[in-house]
Amino acid sequence: MPTVLDDIIVGVREDLEARRRETSLAQMRERALQVTPARDAWAALRGGRSDASGLRVISEVKRSSPSKGALADIAAPADLARSYERGGAAVISVLTEQRRFGGSLADLDAVRAAVDIPVLRKDFTVDEYQIHEARAHGADLVLLIVAALDDAQLRDFLDLTHELGMNALIEAHTPEEIERAAALKPRIIGVNVRNLKTLEVDPSSYGRLAPLLPSDVVQIAESGVDGPQDVAEYARHGADAILVGEALVRHGDPAQAIRDFRSASAAVR
Repeated sequence: MPTVLDDIIVGVREDLEARRRETSLAQMRERALQVTPARDAWAALRGGRSDASGLRVISEVKRSSPSKGALADIAAPADLARSYERGGAAVISVLTEQRRFGGSLADLDAVRAAVDIPVLRKDFTVDEYQIHEARAHGADLVLLIVAALDDAQLRDFLDLTHELGMNALIEAHTPEEIERAAALKPRIIGVNVRNLKTLEVDPSSYGRLAPLLPSDVVQIAESGVDGPQDVAEYARHGADAILVGEALVRHGDPAQAIRDFRSASAAVR
């Protein structure tokens, strides 16, 4: 039976082919080389577990999700991104997947133009084209999901991100996926407590999986944040940073929410 992740990737590939017909890989490669050099997302995220002001926050521009449907009517992604930056976000994540998350590359462009901190292109990377595309649109960081890629693809895509001056967030959600991720010697690994194959969320899984993460990588807790108490729990298990979207886009004051998240995690140091 196809999983939710499988279904999402079918749509991602179809949309990718439509873009490729408009702009060839060679043209996208050229565009990627013409933009301002990437900001250092690894430097922006590292050290969070020892930071007296709390965990670093990757704040997400997220309109909808397969599990919850519509989350927020984000008419001006740039304004939301500026509020994230004011609140102390270390990185801004922009969902660009269209069918299930309501995102676009136009959102990425708007956010990149609005803020000075690193930006993550959050999508389901299945082809090198998307990595050149991310860089061409100003992304500093891309997402590589272990469950969506084989080992050769993971290695090749990680190498390409580094060649383009970017960093990659390698995402895992099982012990086996962490082992595959660690074999790449990456700089950043995220544990997603949402299983993208079933959409089930288990925040407690971070505590079980975190001890398996290499000690020398930036460790990111993804998903499962409803409030400061969840951030504090991730801090107790050694996370350097959190990635959070839904709780921020539904909050009336996202900048303050980020400050609250960082304060809650600092309190458990």
